[in-house]
Amino acid sequence: MATAPESVSGHGPDLPVAEARLVALLGRARDPAGGFGWLGDDGRLLPGRAPETWITARMTHVAALAHLRGHAGADDLLDHGVRALRTLLRDHENDGWLPAVGATTADKEAYQQAFVVLAGASATGAGHPDGPVLLADALRVADERFWDADQQMPLDTWDATFTRLDDYRGGNAAMHTVEALTAAYDVTGEDRWLDRALAVATRLVDGVARAHAWRLPEHFDPTWVPDLDHHVDEPAHPFRPYGVTVGHLLEWSRLLLGLRAASAARPGGAPDWLLPASLALYDAAVARGWAVDGASGFVYTTDFADRPVVRLRMHWVLAEALGAAWARHVATGEDAALADHRRWWGWAVEHLVAPADGSWRHELDEHNRPSAYVWTGRPDLYHAYQATVLPLLPAAPSLVGAVLASRRRS
Repeated sequence: MATAPESVSGHGPDLPVAEARLVALLGRARDPAGGFGWLGDDGRLLPGRAPETWITARMTHVAALAHLRGHAGADDLLDHGVRALRTLLRDHENDGWLPAVGATTADKEAYQQAFVVLAGASATGAGHPDGPVLLADALRVADERFWDADQQMPLDTWDATFTRLDDYRGGNAAMHTVEALTAAYDVTGEDRWLDRALAVATRLVDGVARAHAWRLPEHFDPTWVPDLDHHVDEPAHPFRPYGVTVGHLLEWSRLLLGLRAASAARPGGAPDWLLPASLALYDAAVARGWAVDGASGFVYTTDFADRPVVRLRMHWVLAEALGAAWARHVATGEDAALADHRRWWGWAVEHLVAPADGSWRHELDEHNRPSAYVWTGRPDLYHAYQATVLPLLPAAPSLVGAVLASRRRS
C-alpha cells in the first residue's frame, strides 16, 4: 500500500491531520435547506447563494470517500448530499439536474452532469443505499442526453428542456466525463463506461494534444475541431478560459494513469500510448507553467506559443500538480516526481493552506498575494481533499476504487 513518505511530512502537512481538517470544513458547507453551499473566506456559508449541483456533487463525492475512510459524521454528510441530488437539484419535469436549487430555466451542462455521475459512483462504493439508484439515473442521463454516438464524445450544453443543443463542445467537461466514467467502471465493472472514457481520452489526448505538441486546446466545434481563439476576450473565465489551461494538463496526466490501471487487466492490456502521454503532459505543464513569469507557482493559462496569459495562481492547479506528481512517482518510481511532490507541498503550505482551519485559499495573484479576481471564498474541497488523500492510498483507476482497495488490504 502506498503511504505518504516521511519526506512529505517534512515539507508539508501531516496528511491524515490535513485530511481530517478538510472533512471538518465539509460539515460547515452543509446547507440546512439541502445540498452544499458556497463557503466564504471565513469558512462560513455565504448567505443568499443557492446550493449548486457541481459543488453539491463534488462535496458528496468527498463525503463518500471520507465515510469509507472512517471519519465520524461523514455518513450523515453523504446522506445529505445524495438526498439533495435526488430531490432538490433533480429536474423531475425536464430530466437531468438543475444547475442550482430553483434554477429551472437555466442551461444544463455536461460539466455538472459528470460530477453527478462521480457522486453516484462514490456513494455506491461507500455503500449508501441510494447510491446505486443515483448512479444508474446519472448514467442514464449521461447516456441519453450527453453522449454523441457518432462522434463518440460528450455533448456539452443543452437548454433547460433538452430541446436546443449548443454548438460548443468543451474539453473541461470531456475531461471530467472521463473521470466520472472511470469511477463508474471501478464500482460497476461495466466495460462500456471504461470504453467510453478511453474513447474520449484517445480523441483528445492521443489525437488533439499530441498534434499540438501537448498544448491541449479546450474549446471545439460540434465535430471536435479546435477553436483556438475561443474566449480570447475573456481569458480568465473560471470554466472555459482562453488558451492552454496548465492545470488540465496535470489533471489529464493523472487521469491517464487511472485509465491505464483500469484497462491493464482487460484482454490486450492497457493502450501503450497512455503512459508516455501522461509523462508528456506532465512535463509540458511543468516546463510551460511553473514559475515561468518571475514568481513561483503555476500560471493559470498560456497561449499556444507558451506565453503566460492569465498569471493568477489557482489552488486547484497546485492540487492537481500534487496528484499528478504522486501518481507519476507510483507508476514509474521516479525520484524526480517525488521531489516535485515535496516541493509543491511546501509551496502549498506556504501560500495556500490556512493554519487556522486547513482550508485552501482558492486564488493568488501573479505575486502570490491573495486575490479574488476569478474565485471568491473557499467553496470547493474536491481538489484539495483528493490531493491530500492520494498518497495515503494504493494505486487504482479512481479515488473511490483506491479507498475500497485500501479497505480490502487493511
